[in-house]
Amino acid sequence: MRSRAALAATAVVAVALVAAGLAVLLILRGSLTKQSDLQAEVVAREVAAQIALGTPAARLDLPDSGDHPVQVVDEHGRVLAVTKDLNAISGTGSSSVTPSAAPTGRDDDDDHDDHGNDPGRGEVSTDVRYTGGRATVDHDAADYRFAAVEATPPTGGTVVVYAGARLATQAVGSVTRAMLLGLPLLLLVVGGVTWLVTRRALRPVEAIRAEMAAITSAGDLARRVPVPGSRDEVAGLADTTNQTLGALERSVERQRRFVADASHELRSPLASLRTQLEVAAAHPHLLDVDGAVQDVVRLQDLAAGLLLLARLDAGERPRHDRVDLGELVQEEVAHRAATGRVPVEVTGTGTFEVSGSAAQLERVLGNLLDNAQRHAASAIGVALAAAGGRVTLRVTDDGPGVPPADRERIFERFVRLDDARARDEGGAGLGLAIARGVARAHGGDLTAGEAPGGGAAFDLWLPAAR
Repeated sequence: MRSRAALAATAVVAVALVAAGLAVLLILRGSLTKQSDLQAEVVAREVAAQIALGTPAARLDLPDSGDHPVQVVDEHGRVLAVTKDLNAISGTGSSSVTPSAAPTGRDDDDDHDDHGNDPGRGEVSTDVRYTGGRATVDHDAADYRFAAVEATPPTGGTVVVYAGARLATQAVGSVTRAMLLGLPLLLLVVGGVTWLVTRRALRPVEAIRAEMAAITSAGDLARRVPVPGSRDEVAGLADTTNQTLGALERSVERQRRFVADASHELRSPLASLRTQLEVAAAHPHLLDVDGAVQDVVRLQDLAAGLLLLARLDAGERPRHDRVDLGELVQEEVAHRAATGRVPVEVTGTGTFEVSGSAAQLERVLGNLLDNAQRHAASAIGVALAAAGGRVTLRVTDDGPGVPPADRERIFERFVRLDDARARDEGGAGLGLAIARGVARAHGGDLTAGEAPGGGAAFDLWLPAAR
C-alpha cells in the first residue's frame, strides 16, 4: 500500500509539474515573442520614418547592433540597404544581403499606380506584419522576429523595411533545462516524503493488524486492539474493531452457555430413559412405558426448540404468508379447552392479519399459553387489538407475576425463575426465548409486564399485513 501510494502521488505530481512546466514555457515564449515583436516594430518604424522624410537608402542610419538587423527592400524585391556586417538572412522580403543600386526618383507623372493599402508619399504605413526567421550578423547566427513596415519617400516608390529583434531562446532553453534537471529530484523527494508519511499514517493500522493476529492466535477474545489518540478514520476503525470483538466475545460466551445448558438439559431425560431401558432389559415386567414416552417427548421438544433457535441465530427469514392471528388464537384456545388447567378468555374480534410463518406464530402463541397455564391461579386472558399498522396480542394471568428485575432475564435461554423451577413439569426454559426470537424475526417484539389485576402480562406486537 505504501508503494502504491508513493507511486500514485509521484505520478500525479509528475503530470501536474509537466503540465505546469509546459504552460510556463508557452507563456514565457509568448511573452518573449511579443517583446521581440515590439522591439522589431520600433526599429522598423524608426528606419521607415527616415525613408518617409526623404533620406536616401545609402545614408540611412541603421542600427549596427547584431540584436536588430535591418533590410530595406523596394516594391520590386531589390535590396536597397542592410545592416552592417549582415552575412545572411531569411524570413524577410529577400534572402540577399547585398544592396542594389538605388532606383531613380519618381514624380507625380510616373506611371506607378499606388496600391490601395500603400502609404502616401512621405508617409509610413500604420500596418505591420510579423514573421519569424534567422539572420547571421558578423558570423553570429540566431533566431529573430521580423517586423515589416511600408514607407513611401517624397519621390514615390513604396519600400518595405524589415527590422529584426533577437528571440531570447536562450532564456527558454535555460528554463527548460532547469525543469528537466529539477523534475526528477522533485519527484524523488515527493515519492520519499509520501512513503514516509504513508508509513507513519499506517503504523496504527499495522498495530491493529498485529494485535488481531495475536488475538486470533491466542483465541483470547477479551483482548482489544490499541486505539490511536488521533480522532481520524484509523481511530474509528480501531473503535469499530473493538466493538466487533466485544460483540463476538459476548456471542461466543452466549454460545458456550447455550451448549452447556443444552447438554445439562439433555442429560437428565437421557439418563432417565437409559435407566428405564436398562431396568426393562433386566426386568421386562418393570418397564415404565409412560415414563419412557414422556422422556422421549421431552427430548423431542427440546431438540425441536434448539433447532428453531439455531435457525433464528443463523438469520433465517420466516415465510411471508398472510396469517390471521385471531383465527390462530381461536383454534389454539379451542384445542386447549378440554385439557387446560385454567380456562382462557379471549377478547377482541375481527380479522388480525399479519405476514409470516403460521407454524412459528402458532409456536409463539402456544409457548405463551403454556407459560400462563403453569403460573395462573384461576384466570388467563388473551386480548387482540390492531392500531397504527400493528397487531397486538396480550396474554395475562393472575399468578405471582414477574419481578421487574427479571422481566428481561426470563427471555434468556434456559432461564427459569425459582418458582418456575419448583412447579415446572418438564420445561427447559426455552419457551419465552423462542417466542421473542420468532417475534423479532417477524419484525415485531415480545415484552413482559404486569397485568392490571396483578400477575404477569406478555405483550406481543407484529406489523400488520399489507
